[in-house]
Amino acid sequence: MKIGITGSLSSGKTTASKILSARRGPLFSADNVVRKLYRNKSFVNNVRKKFKIQKKISIRKALKDKILNNSFILKKLELLIHPVVRKEMRKFTQSNKKSKFLFFEIPLLVESKLKKYFDLTIFIKARKNIRLKRFKSKGGNRKLFQKLDNRQLSDAKKQKFADYVVVNEKNIHVLKKNLLYILKRYE
Repeated sequence: MKIGITGSLSSGKTTASKILSARRGPLFSADNVVRKLYRNKSFVNNVRKKFKIQKKISIRKALKDKILNNSFILKKLELLIHPVVRKEMRKFTQSNKKSKFLFFEIPLLVESKLKKYFDLTIFIKARKNIRLKRFKSKGGNRKLFQKLDNRQLSDAKKQKFADYVVVNEKNIHVLKKNLLYILKRYE
């Protein structure tokens, strides 16, 4: 059973994914694939060339600055990243096909039209002010949050594509209880 976990920026997808997959099945994280990409010299050199970023400048910081100044940069960057993430998803699925459960943390699951790939989708939801606070606690700023958040579909639209909606505005114990309640139906 392939379970997709999605949600808006800083809603708690990673925490929810870890809770769900713990001792139940392997977890694929699109964010981890992207992190690995940024450690790949070939990819980094390609991005530096495509977006005219000098070698001595931090690529992540330079891209954040460029995205803040031009939304089209994010679209161009996604065209480089998304095909790699999808390829890694397919490899992950193939190499773990004997597992009862496969978990996929995919931030842009709905926007990337990946719903049909999953047997079950869980949407992690939190109010915008809570998400902003979480984003800032990890070193982000309000302007970047707004830019990235505006790029995603609204929670109301995303919820329509989910089999389950889990509100993550309290503590981790409440989140865990709600997630495991869903999973028990399929174990």
